Amino acid sequence: MARKSERPALVLTQEQRIKLQELAASRVAPAREVERAKVMLGYADGISITELHRRLGFSRPMIYRCVDKALAAGVQMGLKDKYHRPHEPEISDEAKAWVVSIACTKPKDHGLAAELWSISALARFVGEHAQMAGFPRLANAGKSTVWRILDDNDIKPHKIRYYLEKRDPDFDRKMQEVLMVYRDVSLYTEGAVHDARPNPIYTVSVDEKPGVQAIGLTAPDLPPVPGKAPNVGRDYEYVRRGTVSILAGIDLHSGHIFANIEDRHRSVEFIGLLKQLDAHYPEDAIIRVVLDNHSAHISKETMAYLSSRPGRFEYVHTPKHGSWLNLIECVFSKMARTFLRHIRVTSKDD
Repeated sequence: MARKSERPALVLTQEQRIKLQELAASRVAPAREVERAKVMLGYADGISITELHRRLGFSRPMIYRCVDKALAAGVQMGLKDKYHRPHEPEISDEAKAWVVSIACTKPKDHGLAAELWSISALARFVGEHAQMAGFPRLANAGKSTVWRILDDNDIKPHKIRYYLEKRDPDFDRKMQEVLMVYRDVSLYTEGAVHDARPNPIYTVSVDEKPGVQAIGLTAPDLPPVPGKAPNVGRDYEYVRRGTVSILAGIDLHSGHIFANIEDRHRSVEFIGLLKQLDAHYPEDAIIRVVLDNHSAHISKETMAYLSSRPGRFEYVHTPKHGSWLNLIECVFSKMARTFLRHIRVTSKDD
């Protein structure tokens, strides 16, 4: 016959009992807490430790620890693991800092060929050089150890996150100029005319979309077939038929699109677009052009044409790396996401 336990009874308040019952029936709580809740409920109901071991299938040492903690420090303590550190960490903070310092360099700084560290390559390098650096414990460090050190310091040397360096010192001023132009357009949209202006001003956003590929099929596309092929079938091989450039502008007052398709986008082609704008608007109007600093926009040939039409064109330049300020980019984006997407042609003319 089992000897009766000398431990006192565990007395639960109504609130504690309800909480333990909910926890014992939970499917989302940590498994350890669910098990300990069942132990404490059973012990509080007068079930012996031997019987709890038989009914629940938990080890007797686990039941003893749970009950002892609950009796000593309360129900909440019985649910939790007691924090303990069996021994001092073998990898010192200085050793971890050394690993992080290596991760913050590039492999080629150490005579290796790779551009970025992989976790395995970094662990191998750390293991090979730890003894010489004075951190012998790291000589046998594996990938998981190195990964934990990096993760604790939020370092991911195997990944790249791109950013854009600010290279135009006048970026803010130029941005404000472009935004003021758009504000002016919104105020004087109708006819681009205002009593305070001697001449109407029409604003056109202009840019190029180069490198539009004319790609041809090597076999006909296969249509979807219900129950058999849910997608369009396309041979993965293709034929390159060349590239074209789209030189385009959008009238910000009416939304009218000017577009020329060219094999190249030199000064000659850009001047052709300016001539198209010149022929479209009234002779007494000023054509305000929002554009970037592409060489074709400010070349000698382009400047010579502009000087032949004095007072006709007014340039408003977007800042460097500020193409997102040019509204023609919205047109190009729409084109890329609609009829240019997945396009296949038989020739460049097509």
